[in-house]
Amino acid sequence: MISKALVTDAAIIEGILLDDETALSRLYKLHFPMVLFFVQSNSGTEDDAKDIFQEAVIVFYEKVKAGQLELHCQIKTYLYSICRRLWLKKLSRSSRFSHGMVEDTESELTPQVEDEAEQAEQNELKFEAMGNALAQLGEPCKTLLEDFYIRSMGMPEITEKFGYNNVDSAKNQKYKCLMRLKKLFFLDYQVPS
Repeated sequence: MISKALVTDAAIIEGILLDDETALSRLYKLHFPMVLFFVQSNSGTEDDAKDIFQEAVIVFYEKVKAGQLELHCQIKTYLYSICRRLWLKKLSRSSRFSHGMVEDTESELTPQVEDEAEQAEQNELKFEAMGNALAQLGEPCKTLLEDFYIRSMGMPEITEKFGYNNVDSAKNQKYKCLMRLKKLFFLDYQVPS
C-alpha cells in the first residue's frame, strides 16, 4: 500500500519541476505548522519560523530544480531537519554573542537533528493513525471524546448534552469510547521494531 504522504511528496516534487505554484503553497500548508510549533517551543516567534522555513524551502526547491535532491525520508522530515538545524544554529549564535557560550558545530547537531526528525516522523504516523481511528469511531463516541479532550468540556456538560442519567453514566460511556478508540488505533498503527 502506498502512503498518502509519499503520493503527496511525489506530487509536490513533480509540481516544482513543472513550475506549478500550487506545489509550493501545498508545501507551506502541509509543513509550516510543524516548523512554527518547533520554533515557538524553542524561544522563537512566528516571524522567526517563517524566516527559517523560507530558507529551508529555498534549499529544497533549488535541490529539486537542479536534480540534486536525494530524499531518503518524507519531505516533512527533510524540511524539519533543515529548519531545526538552522534554528539551533541561530540560537547558538545569539547565545554566544549575548552570553559568550561555547559554539555547537553542525557535526555535533546532525545526530540530534536526525533523531528529532525520526521522532517527528513517528509522531506524525501516530497522529495519522489516531485521526483514522477517530474517523472510524462513529457517533456518539467521536463527539463525546472531542468534546472532552479537544473542546475541554466537563463531564456535567457532556452528561447534559448527550442526555445521560448522571455523570457516572457519562464517564462510563467515555471509558467505553476510549477503549474502542484504542482498539481502532492499534489496528491501524504498528509500533516500529
